[in-house]
Amino acid sequence: MSRMFLSKLEISNFRHFGEGANALVLELNNGITALVGENDAGKTAIVDAIRMVLGTRDQEYLRVQPSDFHFSVANGTRAEQIRMCCTFSGLTPSDRGAFVEHLSYPADGGPPIFQVNWIAKRQEAPGGSRRYNLTEWRSGVDGEGPVIDQGARALLTATYLRPLRDAERALSAGRGSRLAQILQNTREITSEGAPFDKDALEGLDPKNLSLLGLADYTNHHFQENEGIKKTKARLDEDFLEPLSFVTDKLTAHISVNGNGEDSVRLRQVLEKLDVIANAPGVTDGSLGRGLGSNNILFMACELLLLAGEEDGFPLLIIEEPEAHLHPQRQLRLMDFLQSQVEKVRPDGQKIQIIVTTHSPNLASEISLQNISLLKDRKAFLLAKGKTLLTDSDYPFLERYLDVTKSNLFFARGVIVVEGPAENILVPTLADLLGRNLETYGVSLIDVKGTGLGRFARILQRSDPETDGEIGIPVSCITDMDVMPDCAPWLVGILKEEEPFPPLQGSKRKWRAKRDFPGNGLAQRRLVIEGRANGQRVRTFVANEWTLEYDLAFSGLSEYVWIAAYLAENDDALLVAPDTFDAKVTQAKNEYSDIAGSVPSNEQLCSKVYARFAKDGVSKAISAQYLASILADAVGKDDLTPARLRALLPPYLLAAIEHVTAPLEGAV
Repeated sequence: MSRMFLSKLEISNFRHFGEGANALVLELNNGITALVGENDAGKTAIVDAIRMVLGTRDQEYLRVQPSDFHFSVANGTRAEQIRMCCTFSGLTPSDRGAFVEHLSYPADGGPPIFQVNWIAKRQEAPGGSRRYNLTEWRSGVDGEGPVIDQGARALLTATYLRPLRDAERALSAGRGSRLAQILQNTREITSEGAPFDKDALEGLDPKNLSLLGLADYTNHHFQENEGIKKTKARLDEDFLEPLSFVTDKLTAHISVNGNGEDSVRLRQVLEKLDVIANAPGVTDGSLGRGLGSNNILFMACELLLLAGEEDGFPLLIIEEPEAHLHPQRQLRLMDFLQSQVEKVRPDGQKIQIIVTTHSPNLASEISLQNISLLKDRKAFLLAKGKTLLTDSDYPFLERYLDVTKSNLFFARGVIVVEGPAENILVPTLADLLGRNLETYGVSLIDVKGTGLGRFARILQRSDPETDGEIGIPVSCITDMDVMPDCAPWLVGILKEEEPFPPLQGSKRKWRAKRDFPGNGLAQRRLVIEGRANGQRVRTFVANEWTLEYDLAFSGLSEYVWIAAYLAENDDALLVAPDTFDAKVTQAKNEYSDIAGSVPSNEQLCSKVYARFAKDGVSKAISAQYLASILADAVGKDDLTPARLRALLPPYLLAAIEHVTAPLEGAV
């Protein structure tokens, strides 16, 4: 079913958005769109731009400030004109009728669109004494259509919920309260019940009256109250009569619901109401809840109004809906918001929602197709066709893109690993090399052996020449999974004296170097890299076999052996931690014996790796011990950062450099 929705927002020369290649083009979904990204990416500027162009229902006027005009650092000048354009698509027949003189018709013969062009110009007053801003709203391509009057713009106003909302104040009684505005426009308030007739008091049931009728009924009984009568009489006789003229007698009328038109009186009644979220087990409002629950109530009230209206454009903008909400409540809220955009209003329209968030909790709950990632003042919609993700990638990622993995939407760099050992070791190694990942804003994502390429493709564009590249460097770290020819017997895959099985006709899944003659290993590396390479994404494949083997092979074999020994004795160390040094000494002695008994580094490192592959020692626990041992060695200057760098596999160094900065200095 067709429905009008805000499909595109274009911004030029507004705040940190420039013009031309530096302007912003934001594509929006017809349901919900979540704007995610780090601080200063432009989320608030986008929201304020929509508020300026469309206006908001709370009637708050957002005045254009001199600082809103883009300042170019390159040439040191401030723009003279801001241009914004809101494009509406999916127009229904009634929408086309309402904006008939403002419609634009695409050259490809597609359905008409409605464009609202907002232009603000810096003007100099006569005499050059000051500057002021002149704004105008025009329709048509490039604003060449007629001026859009206030009446037409009033049909487009959005509902806006600011960040760090004061929900309690918004839902409290008072003149001009937001709650009164909401209630006055709900059909239940205006259509339910009958008016009050004071001549039909006998047998009257107040429950059958409308809200305004109930106020009139209450007012009638106030008039009959003896206290009110006597006070009015005393006011008239003792104070007003002495101040009256013979031909102009002053008298008072004490009323509970005011005078004037019914709409005015109804608003005055509603301004006396407030609403709170009941505490558990309470239904009479005698005990309320905290700030977070009241924020949920506030959003529910706004949705109550939007969902029940029969005219107007149903756009809801929420900045940081996670404000004041604990993680589980955030998940419930996002699930609820996504369900609301599928419901049809009485006028046939559906609500469109735009949210901004810094919460990985919310980002993990939002459908990937509904996310727009802001980076370097550009917007990148992650919907199908916009990324290199395949159709099957989307449902896979919906299942596995959890809270920890959603950090990638807010990072300045991402490292994707396939297991807990890398997840533990890589941050420690980076820190010891002077490349602390937190300092560089790098998130590390452990995909646990599944879908490394899928996660990387989230940040790759299908048409980078048009969209540009997402400026987030991504390092994917993966194993080569090809063992040295001596390893099958040493790690227990083959029994001693058992012949090496042929590859042809064999069901074996493991591979050794002898299976890749000529340039076969180089070709295998290219195939693995090709699963996630391109734009700012790079895959770094182990130089030899696996993480643990490569760490040993490059020069850390004794450290890896000690870590594996400690991991094997982890339970005993938890009971008797004072035996730690003795265990380390014992591990060193065992390593020394093994190192002196093998003729090659490949055989030594295969024996080291056999602790995991054959003996079943936990890689994750070993990684914890190895990280601690290396950090302690560097802290005591037993191992300098430069020496550590020389002992690390080149592929790990390159992966860390890609998302941080080059490692300076020669070894």
